[in-house]
Amino acid sequence: MEYILNPWPWYITGPLIALVMALLLYFGKTFGMSSNLKTLCTIGGAGKFSDFFKFKWKDQIWNLMVVLGAIIGGFIATQYLSNDVATDLNPETISELQQMGFKNAGATLVPNEIFSLETLTSKSLLLLIIGGLLVGFGTRYAGGCTSGHAITGLSSLQKPSLIAVIGFFIGGLIMTNLLLPLIF
Repeated sequence: MEYILNPWPWYITGPLIALVMALLLYFGKTFGMSSNLKTLCTIGGAGKFSDFFKFKWKDQIWNLMVVLGAIIGGFIATQYLSNDVATDLNPETISELQQMGFKNAGATLVPNEIFSLETLTSKSLLLLIIGGLLVGFGTRYAGGCTSGHAITGLSSLQKPSLIAVIGFFIGGLIMTNLLLPLIF
């Protein structure tokens, strides 16, 4: 159980991801989470309002099972397979986060200062809504999400995915080093 409760090393998870990608490529499938929103909208009847949602959604049921598996797996992992060990962060990162008001940086997977019900204020709610809209817009504009581009796109040597992943990293650096200190 100790091996399951702790993070797995790269030399285990990397080959597992490569194996999954090889199987998906063999079966002619692509992995990505954001495309499931399009599928769910199509199932809900959005094709009546936009041609974008007119496609054979039944071909994507397997990908909806991936989402369901991620939800169930996430629940099982947090409820039964968590060992409550703090995330091993760089001491400099912890110091910078504490200066921004994050008291227990690394103690939980997501900061309570943003994601707990006790700290839900108009500012934190506004940040979550704006962040969600920006992620949704970026996903649509880039033609896929980080998992789709970084895992599927790069493994199949797609140039647009390389450009998107470079953009993800640049955006993350700008957010972390320029915008986050301004917000907090």
